Amino acid sequence: MPRPRIVLALTALAAPLLYGGPAHATADQPLTSAIFRATHNSYSGDIAGARGSIPAQLDRGVRFVELDIHDNGYTTSRDYAVGHDSPGGEVDHQAGNPGSNNLRDWLEVIDDWSARHPEAAPIVVGLDIKDDLTDNTSYGAGNLAALNDELTSVFGPRLLQARDYPAQPPTVDALRGRVLPVLSGDGRTRTLYKRDVGHNPAVAINGRGQVVEVHDSGSGDLWYWSGVYGADGRVTWLRHGRYDSGVTPAVALNDNGDLVEVHQSQSATTLWYRVGRLAADGEITWSASRRYDNGVLPTVRFTDPAGTRLREIHRSQSNDQNWTWNGVLDGAARSVTWSGNARTADARYDKTTSASGTARVRVWTGADGPTPAQTLRIDTDRHTGARIRFQQTAFTEFQQGNSAELQQDALFYAAPASASGFITASRQAGRLVRGWGFNSTGNATTPLASYPATDHPGAAWYEDLLTRSGAVR
Repeated sequence: MPRPRIVLALTALAAPLLYGGPAHATADQPLTSAIFRATHNSYSGDIAGARGSIPAQLDRGVRFVELDIHDNGYTTSRDYAVGHDSPGGEVDHQAGNPGSNNLRDWLEVIDDWSARHPEAAPIVVGLDIKDDLTDNTSYGAGNLAALNDELTSVFGPRLLQARDYPAQPPTVDALRGRVLPVLSGDGRTRTLYKRDVGHNPAVAINGRGQVVEVHDSGSGDLWYWSGVYGADGRVTWLRHGRYDSGVTPAVALNDNGDLVEVHQSQSATTLWYRVGRLAADGEITWSASRRYDNGVLPTVRFTDPAGTRLREIHRSQSNDQNWTWNGVLDGAARSVTWSGNARTADARYDKTTSASGTARVRVWTGADGPTPAQTLRIDTDRHTGARIRFQQTAFTEFQQGNSAELQQDALFYAAPASASGFITASRQAGRLVRGWGFNSTGNATTPLASYPATDHPGAAWYEDLLTRSGAVR
């Protein structure tokens, strides 16, 4: 009877190789080589599947949790809502899961489990964005800066931000106890998380290192970015929002955080200004828009150290003559008193550059690899070519059929579990690959998807497959 035992032993050794996993997987292997248990629509628990609660899934060894999220009602709840086709859709509120649909509550359940299990392999939190978050035109409306802050406030030091991912793949052991957020879902949202586009950018920096950039959309909307110039000579962007309509904006910023923005109307040659107050968190409180003249291509600068006196120079709407105004800022009233309107031989200010002490910033547009020619970029006195964009807190998922922009520098790939060719090629290229809807052994590939995301993590076939494939806990 020894032959059957030998055959069985050989089969047991060969099975992990058949399914793409090492026969004796070790947790000190690179993250990109490892295989992990994963669930699809993790919030659905035992609805349309048999997943259990989020803590039960994590207890079982699941290390990829997917939450579908919506922005409906954000301005009221100040949070995103979990749900499949709509907030609350197919959400299982069984014991262990939150009683609400608020994203923060679900993230806190994951964070609480992670805090109690610091030895666990890194948990990936996939946020499948069901709505276009880029039409949320401010932080208060729930744009991507707000999502970033929710992730950092919940997970704190456990969060491994995409911008901190090392050049060489870390080992699983090096990341134990950490949480990696990944943006999935709406392609426009993922794309505009990685870059922004605009026309006619302008910038200002003050003595405190605060930076404000303004630009027009090319179709009549005016947008701003605000951030801080850091000790490393890079600008970290804090807030982004739409503030008016018009074209060709310019901006001046004093050391008190008062700013004056000027622009031309989109459909006429009228000139308008706004006064804003920039807070330490990057939020700008704007005055109403006020008309002050006719003309085109306005520019503006503070002319005194106190940051109360201004000079504006624009071009005539009918010829090449430049005109100027002097202004006095009333920061408390958020208004400017304009006087001294006259022709001038002086050139308009270079609105694309600004300096304070040795710190210097310049904004421009240009393609960055596969990105559009109108991609917003920034140079400083120490770094060149950075994109003006949200802080890269989360990773962005590249899915089968997505654009080259989303593929650029992507670590996480994804496709339906049936897309065996895509999964195999992506794994062989050293990517972390999720195959969703992994509900049969027939979905197994060689190598196996890094995250075979199933609706049945407790099924014997799934547990057997992942165990034989050397899945890491």
